[in-house]
Amino acid sequence: MSLSAVRAALSDLKNCQTDIGTGMDIVTDMAMDLAESQKAQGDPGIKAMEDIILECAKLDREINCFSHIVERVTSEVGREPPEAMFSLSARVKEQFAEKMASLSDTELENHNKVVAFKDSVANTLNQAKPGTVEDMEELDEDIAVTQSQVNFSCPLTQIEMVNPMRNKVCNHYYDEEAILGLIQTRHKQKKKCRCPVVGCGNTDVKQSDLILDQMLRRRIRNQKRDGNRM
Repeated sequence: MSLSAVRAALSDLKNCQTDIGTGMDIVTDMAMDLAESQKAQGDPGIKAMEDIILECAKLDREINCFSHIVERVTSEVGREPPEAMFSLSARVKEQFAEKMASLSDTELENHNKVVAFKDSVANTLNQAKPGTVEDMEELDEDIAVTQSQVNFSCPLTQIEMVNPMRNKVCNHYYDEEAILGLIQTRHKQKKKCRCPVVGCGNTDVKQSDLILDQMLRRRIRNQKRDGNRM
């Protein structure tokens, strides 16, 4: 197998990851629909969807690990004699098996889309709980304040966010693809990533500080849908 064929296969795997992420967003939306109908946290439907999210997170992690190992091994092989290509497959399999053996399923709880799923369901359930008139008025006020504070446009792209991510440190929002791309670029430059929001003092934005806000994504989508109907 040539190195170009390996790179093409990796590209296909990354496309699969995009599809997996889209599927996880759809499952999260369905779980939020159940939560909005005031189902309990232990509803079997929501639990089944959480299991699906965890399985998808596991597959996403495996693809990430496999891709990183292939990239590392092919880089090593490229600096070795041509006959080293014959050992590429065996070396990848060995290193991948070792990596998988060192991982724990409990780590999947920290996957950004797993965290987003649980937060979205919990927040939706809390909003769906019946309360007093005063409670409902307070909730409406909180939602109005949140909507006024959050700009639907990404500070990096200046266009409407598709998958908004909230920074837990400074509470600013960015589109997922844009902020992760910026962090990766800064990492390659051996530099820290400053929050792109003007005036923000957060000079070290880390991927671990970011969480997908599925409720905001849902709100943006609904607003766009309502706008198209007008």
